[in-house]
Amino acid sequence: MKKATNVVNLRINVFIMKCIEKKDPVEYASLNQEFNSFVNSVNAVYSTKFEKNVLDFSTLFNDTILIYHLIRKGMPYGLFEQLKMICPFKETDWANYLNISIKTLQRHKKEANYVFKPIHTEKIIEITEVNQLGMEVFDTKKQFYSWLNSPSYALGSLKPLELLKDSYGKELVMSELNRIEHGIFS
Repeated sequence: MKKATNVVNLRINVFIMKCIEKKDPVEYASLNQEFNSFVNSVNAVYSTKFEKNVLDFSTLFNDTILIYHLIRKGMPYGLFEQLKMICPFKETDWANYLNISIKTLQRHKKEANYVFKPIHTEKIIEITEVNQLGMEVFDTKKQFYSWLNSPSYALGSLKPLELLKDSYGKELVMSELNRIEHGIFS
C-alpha cells in the first residue's frame, strides 16, 4: 500500500509540475482531463487500499517548493475537488473561506479549465493544512468538524471554524490543535 501511495503522490507531483509549465489553455485542459482520468482510475483500482476512497496528499503538502509554485500558478478545480473530498468542510464553508459566493463556486465547477487565483489557491492550501492536523488530532471527520463548530475558551470563546477565514486565525487554530495533540489544555 505504501508503494501504491508513493506512485500516486509522484503522479500528482508530475501533473502539477506539468501544469506549472503549460501556458496554452488547450494543453492545460488536456492535462486536467489526464489528471482527472488518472485520479478516477486510481480510486477505482485502489478503493479498498485507500482509506475512505481518498488519495493521500501528504507528499504534496510536505513539498513546500511545489506548494509555492502551485500557489503562484493557481490550483485547477479538479485538484480542489480532490482536496474537498478529504476535508469535512461544506460548500458554504469553502465559499466563506474563499470570500466568494456559493453560486460563483458552483459556476467555477462547471468551467472545464477553471484555475483558482493565487490568493484562493493559498487559502485552499491553508484550509487543507488545518484539516491534515485536525485529522491527526481527532479520530474522525465528524469529531473534527464538531470541534470546529464548538466555541473554544482558548480561542476567546470563538468557534475555530470562524477563525479560518484569515491567515492569522488559521495560525491560532493550528496552535490550539497542536496544544490538544500534546495534551496542553488552556
